[in-house]
Amino acid sequence: MIKAHRIGVCVLALAAAAQVQAGGPAGTVKTVSGQVIVERDKQKFPATVGAPIEVSDTLRTGPDGAVGVTLHDSTLLSAGPRSTMVIDKFIYDSKTNEGRISVGVRKGTLAVATGKIAKRSPESVDFHTPTSTLGVRGTEFVIDVGAGSDE
Repeated sequence: MIKAHRIGVCVLALAAAAQVQAGGPAGTVKTVSGQVIVERDKQKFPATVGAPIEVSDTLRTGPDGAVGVTLHDSTLLSAGPRSTMVIDKFIYDSKTNEGRISVGVRKGTLAVATGKIAKRSPESVDFHTPTSTLGVRGTEFVIDVGAGSDE
């Protein structure tokens, strides 16, 4: 009986730790040039170096803007001028390097250097545009949506 109780307590502790990890930031802004806005929970604020980026955040660059974001699995995202991207999903276990990444590129350009999740399981990483979904099979690539859709 005591052994079953200890197992139950361990399972609850692990579940709580997983929830904290899933609720934390997905990454950090590493570089900002020109106008870059982060939209979160219907609020807008300028992106600054060191600012956390969370799941569901939208990043918009102006005509002179560019932003570099490093996700916690070491994935690098670099958006150019007049770009819009959304971090739709980011789940990462730093002990096993397992997780899931999904990023929407609504317009503009995004250069990507994949991190630990893609190295472990490339099928767990996808990028989608208004007209297609890209699975990751390489380590570096560029997505160019052109004018695209802002929504």
